[in-house]
Amino acid sequence: MLYDKDIREPLFDFLDEIYGINRVIEEKQMGCSRADVVMVTPVAVYGIEIKSDADTYARLQRQIKDYNLFYDYNYIVVGTRHAHHVTEHVPAWWGIITVEIEQGIPDFYILRKPDKNPKTRWKRKLGMLWRPELAHIQEINGLPKYKRKSKEFVITKILEKIPEEILQLQFCEELMQRDYNEIGQIISNFKNNR
Repeated sequence: MLYDKDIREPLFDFLDEIYGINRVIEEKQMGCSRADVVMVTPVAVYGIEIKSDADTYARLQRQIKDYNLFYDYNYIVVGTRHAHHVTEHVPAWWGIITVEIEQGIPDFYILRKPDKNPKTRWKRKLGMLWRPELAHIQEINGLPKYKRKSKEFVITKILEKIPEEILQLQFCEELMQRDYNEIGQIISNFKNNR
């Protein structure tokens, strides 16, 4: 039986082979759910839900709704217990990766590649960025600073002023460059300079 802990690290190696340059963020809060894995590439953000052999589909419908709001593409990764029925539980645009043990190690197979998520909401997606990251996007696009305005106001202005194809690359770059070790200081500096 494959458990989540058996799947994660080998999955990251598999994703490296398939996608090349990427950044993995684990256990990312999104709406009422938590994404097991968020993979950021230079051009897209992928939500990845892991359903090990020990998991059930009990929370999956709620999770799907949340994943669909935030990510450009979505995958579900399933152990052998779920592999035969998983297509009945996820939307047609979700990718499916199966995993089983072969010669003592996890072996991954892309059962279905993901299609572009038609339900992504840019406001939700941009909400993943911290205020200093949004400020950097404003700066590189020559937008006003809106120092005293809410995060929601800033996101709305960014969406009004920057074409989606440019914003997509800048959004991914902000997540790729995010520094979790420095964020406390970065946010503090941002607040002090408002």
